[in-house]
Amino acid sequence: MKFYNRTNELAELQRIKNLSFTEYSHMTVVTGRRRIGKTSLILKSTENEPTVYLFVGRKTEATLCTEYIPLISNSLNIFVPTEILSFRSLFQYLMEIGTQKSFNLIIDEFQEFFNINESIYSDMQNLWDQYRKKTKVNLLLSGSVYSLMHKIFQNSKEPLFGRADNIIKLSPFDTDTLKTIISDYNPHYQNDDLLALYCFTGGIPKYLEIICDGCELKVERMIEFIVRENSPFIDEGKNLLTEEFGKNYGTYFSILNAVSGGINTQPDIMSALGDKSIGGQIKRLIEDYSILKRLRPIGSKEGTQTVRYEITDNFLQFWFNYFDRYRSMLEIKNFTGLQNIIKADYTTYSGKILERYFRTKLAESGLYREIGSWWETKGNLKEIDIVAISLEKNKALAVEIKRQKDRYRPTFFAEKVERLQQIVFPNYKIETCCLALEDM
Repeated sequence: MKFYNRTNELAELQRIKNLSFTEYSHMTVVTGRRRIGKTSLILKSTENEPTVYLFVGRKTEATLCTEYIPLISNSLNIFVPTEILSFRSLFQYLMEIGTQKSFNLIIDEFQEFFNINESIYSDMQNLWDQYRKKTKVNLLLSGSVYSLMHKIFQNSKEPLFGRADNIIKLSPFDTDTLKTIISDYNPHYQNDDLLALYCFTGGIPKYLEIICDGCELKVERMIEFIVRENSPFIDEGKNLLTEEFGKNYGTYFSILNAVSGGINTQPDIMSALGDKSIGGQIKRLIEDYSILKRLRPIGSKEGTQTVRYEITDNFLQFWFNYFDRYRSMLEIKNFTGLQNIIKADYTTYSGKILERYFRTKLAESGLYREIGSWWETKGNLKEIDIVAISLEKNKALAVEIKRQKDRYRPTFFAEKVERLQQIVFPNYKIETCCLALEDM
């Protein structure tokens, strides 16, 4: 797959690189979940320039240094002493080179030093403080274990806190890029095919690459490709999250499994887990891992107890809903059976994701200051899929989401909007509309 989008990120990395090469060294951190395209972006931004790329594998420090020495020597066309066996000494050697020439230094999976030698971070901090202003090194650090990268650079107790000049967190591709990709691979796609691609990948570049290169971009063909023997997607959710959670992932998985199945309030999740106390885990899933999101009815106060939870990542939502929930079918290799379950569920399941697609699309428009949903907590329990508060004073948009527009009932929806206006936005002009597959 060719390189798509990332125009803003590339421009920012170019700006930082220019500063590093003309003034003095800058440290940039690139984070984001696994498969989001961090390495591809960094390598794209440093094309055709002197660049050292170091990948931190789970090996001994001495072994890594032995592997790095010829890479550095070839990349910069310099001599590097082979007796260097500590990363501290190697990093100092690179910074010394930076006093004489400018180059990019990429350290990928930077969080792995936690498992190798945690003191490397304090060594780097001391050396960076010493050499930064007298060198011209564009230092790019990336890592896919979000919680650890957050700890390294944003926890005030860590040595590298405050040292990064820029922290870039990569997001999935936006809806326009998703359309461009599917148009390139399937020029005659239907909107349901676009929705399926969004459902299964959430715009994660690596997942898009695997699916686009592997099968026809039609709903049923994608399901058959994703759910098959030796599919890389079967264990992807577990591999992704056990890196974050470690060995004690059981309760986290149970919470996410419940939320993916529509059990989305804390009392209901606790009940589903046998009244297990889960407040701490939910807090970490939101604040440390950015996997869950807390939803309140739009217009409600910050402290309201009316809270629902939602998995933020489309792929993980799909993975827990099918791969984790039907693990027993996968263990007996009943791939056809699971394919049929997903195909039968698809219309209902994708209808819920369609709401997320339009929320994202409205956010990308830049026309609104807040976007959410609204529901009553007492009485008739009316609910509105999307409410977007405009940048214009006292204006809002209320949206009903339907897969097919002929199922939209304007009179019934108007009653819900009237109730919203009475309770939350009495002085607002509220526009209404229905968005469906045809509007994607």
